[in-house]
Amino acid sequence: MKPPLHQPTSLAEACELLDTLEETMVYGGGTAIQILIKQGVLFAGNLVDLSRVPGLAEIEETAEGLRVGPMTTLRRMETSEVVRRRVPLAAQTYGHVANPRVRNTASVGGNIAHGDYRLDPPTALLVLGARVELTSVRGTRTVPIRDFFVDFQVTAVEPGELITALHIPAAPAGNSSTFVKMSSLGENDWPAASVAAQVDAERRTLRLGLGALAHVPRYVEVPLDGGGVDAAVAAATAAVEPELDPIPDVRGSADYKRKLGLVATEDAVRRAWEEAR
Repeated sequence: MKPPLHQPTSLAEACELLDTLEETMVYGGGTAIQILIKQGVLFAGNLVDLSRVPGLAEIEETAEGLRVGPMTTLRRMETSEVVRRRVPLAAQTYGHVANPRVRNTASVGGNIAHGDYRLDPPTALLVLGARVELTSVRGTRTVPIRDFFVDFQVTAVEPGELITALHIPAAPAGNSSTFVKMSSLGENDWPAASVAAQVDAERRTLRLGLGALAHVPRYVEVPLDGGGVDAAVAAATAAVEPELDPIPDVRGSADYKRKLGLVATEDAVRRAWEEAR
């Protein structure tokens, strides 16, 4: 039996529903929720659908970068001219999620709220230093994405809260970045390992976001000592290796994923380094 679906027409009404109804879950794109409910592994007393709340699907340029509404589709993040110009790593990474059918439906807010450790976008968002805006009847607060993923499929979203924006700083001029995804069962499947990498030449820093390689997406920052790409790869893999704690599944054993994670790290660093040149 499907839970009741509530369709508020304002943000205030949505927050009120989340505050007063029991066992409530926010319904964004619905790509994950529908599957989990059908599989009988997700139970909700009420669903609050945000599709009729105005202003939640906008991408706005700010002095810092971008403010992205939670109902923005992943496909729009992939194809938007302003996203490609201000945060090209985000556009590239969103373009690797599943397939166009999913990307045309899934939402930016729903994607990170799902909290799955295998998600592609968090790898880039970690590297870019994004922040998540959360709103409830109590007010609005902002959580750094690097503090957002708390535990296995657990996020910093508290009861009664919903994601109202994703703030993504623009990539500084002179930085270069890339995203590498390695899948075992097919191109559209969950990754067995994924890595986003950004070379900050001015601060002499290498930033890495890791997906599917631990129970939460992981962030690693590596100082660059002025050596070449081989030195950067060696430093990156040495820093990443202690962070690898993959969950074995049909895509591979933990040992296989650890090895693949190091391969993906090297590949991402070399590609980002080449872009910097």
